[in-house]
Amino acid sequence: MRAELLGRVIEPSSPKLIEYFKTSMGALPEEILRVLFLDASRRLVADEQMQHGSVRQLALYPRTIFRRALELDAAAILLVHNHPSGDPTPSDSDIRVTELLRGIGRALDVELIDHIIVTQREHHRLAAGKAPPRGRPGPPLTLGDGHRDRIETEKGVADLALANARRTLRRRLLRKQLLGNDELFGEPAWDMLIDLFIHEGEAKPVSTSSLGIASGLGMSSALRLVQRLCDAELLVRTSDPADGRRNFIQLAPEVAHRLTAYFAAGEE
Repeated sequence: MRAELLGRVIEPSSPKLIEYFKTSMGALPEEILRVLFLDASRRLVADEQMQHGSVRQLALYPRTIFRRALELDAAAILLVHNHPSGDPTPSDSDIRVTELLRGIGRALDVELIDHIIVTQREHHRLAAGKAPPRGRPGPPLTLGDGHRDRIETEKGVADLALANARRTLRRRLLRKQLLGNDELFGEPAWDMLIDLFIHEGEAKPVSTSSLGIASGLGMSSALRLVQRLCDAELLVRTSDPADGRRNFIQLAPEVAHRLTAYFAAGEE
């Protein structure tokens, strides 16, 4: 039936589709995660097995899923995984993972239309009607069969993204200390974006000169780079209300939104 679905409109509530999932994976002894990638018309672009695990735990890497979605230019995804225990009741981890992935997908313009849990005889649709709350491939998120597994998040997507951005910055600083060679490994524009993302997550303003220091460039080169990033509409320059001679630099709202999705999916 997989070949028959390719190019067809996918409706998560379709009895025929549900029966296909039950037949193909409901009786498997291991947990399997499949992702159906859909175009803007909800037509199937690809049906792929992304992860598998033990009966107790299914490793789930958000970046793997969304990177593949972007590669396929998918507008939506449908998740399906099985519970070998025969009980399709979602665990707390199943629910929280679904909500987290929906939040990340929304930031990347990739809609999570549903998450279906199947067994040999039953199924449960998780995503219908749920609103999202506010990833480094290890430790992974987990989909659990039962209530034995935990998802390692903090307070939500924003907090998780900030924590991963901090880890990324620390590792980049360590790399610089160990290897040096900024002319070979330096990415001053990316360093600026990370620095701004962290400061904005901590509600701390960043002046133009401070951002220049974070880039590791000489001040004149840094100022030129800031201007280029502003011209590209990645950054926004605002005046300091307390000092008209000073400017603050902020991430453009859409850039901040997408960096949240990027870092929520994992650190570098």
